[in-house]
Amino acid sequence: MSALRQAQAYKSSAVNTATPGSLLLMLYDGAIKFMNIAEKAFDYEDPLEFNQTIHNNLVKSQNIVRELRGALISRGEGEGEDLVNNLIALYDYFDRRLQEANVKKKREIVQEVIARMTDLRDAWAESYTKENQNKNSAIKPPDPDGNGSRLSLMG
Repeated sequence: MSALRQAQAYKSSAVNTATPGSLLLMLYDGAIKFMNIAEKAFDYEDPLEFNQTIHNNLVKSQNIVRELRGALISRGEGEGEDLVNNLIALYDYFDRRLQEANVKKKREIVQEVIARMTDLRDAWAESYTKENQNKNSAIKPPDPDGNGSRLSLMG
């Protein structure tokens, strides 16, 4: 098996076995990665490479942002509705700004969206980490004696 196929199999396995929280972080990481590639392309001297690289990577970022937005819309109403609506509005803003950056070829807009999305990604990562720590601390450690109880001589 080639190295490329091994990498693709690993990525596919990681996505298929990921928790919703880690999938969300993967999506943020992907969008940020593509925006960073587009941002670096503003330095390209070849006009074709400049335009294609910026366009292709901003479109990939927009597709991820639209997927994030679509996942929220499909949730419907319920608990956390205000947060959902705020995130939908934020994703709409990111989508519009990325489209504007692509059409006008404005590096500053790409940098703005990278910064804002990185802040959002970091906040989700922190929340996800705390949630996992809370889950892990709620689980009792196994009894090394295996008899289900311990006798304390300390009182």
